[in-house]
Amino acid sequence: MKMLRVGLTGNIGSGKSLVAKIFSTLGIQLYHADQESKKLLEVPQIRSGIVKIFGPEILFPSGEIDRKKLGSIVFSDPVLLNSLNSLLHPLVMKDFDEWCTTQQKQQYIIQEAAIIFESGYKDKFDKIIHISCPREVSIERVIRRDKVNREDVLKRMQFQFEDSKKAAMSDYVIRNDGSEMIIPQVLPIHQQLLKIGA
Repeated sequence: MKMLRVGLTGNIGSGKSLVAKIFSTLGIQLYHADQESKKLLEVPQIRSGIVKIFGPEILFPSGEIDRKKLGSIVFSDPVLLNSLNSLLHPLVMKDFDEWCTTQQKQQYIIQEAAIIFESGYKDKFDKIIHISCPREVSIERVIRRDKVNREDVLKRMQFQFEDSKKAAMSDYVIRNDGSEMIIPQVLPIHQQLLKIGA
């Protein structure tokens, strides 16, 4: 039996975490790329690599990385964002590969990650699920959730592919625009993936 690797993606504010929770409730093991990359920021060699790129002012007095400051810098500078991604993404994927070796009895597992397509890791997955959401709905969600202004959200969005482009590149699309229920969309995908992974 070959365990399927499934990517769960969608732009900021699309509802990836909600859909991930539903799959988790169904007993599917999930790897949260964003959470894992945050943990990697505190690995000493990675921290020193980040300080090399951004300077010591990126650190709190305690020596930990000021993630808020780091975010505000990289989302204003595509070159620096690329430098950070080049440092972190290969390490996240290596960690994911190692995690997958502990999950071999599963029929399929999911990695939840916002930028699977943008980072060039599409081929690491057997199937990809995209959470589709209109841009304005996403913006409103992020403003409410993160207590940020519209400009901050747009800065982060500019580095993500258009929703329609991601949908066209995905194997499955779940619509989370408030007009359709999510669980009835997840269940048939879950059943199909179980069949393929059997």
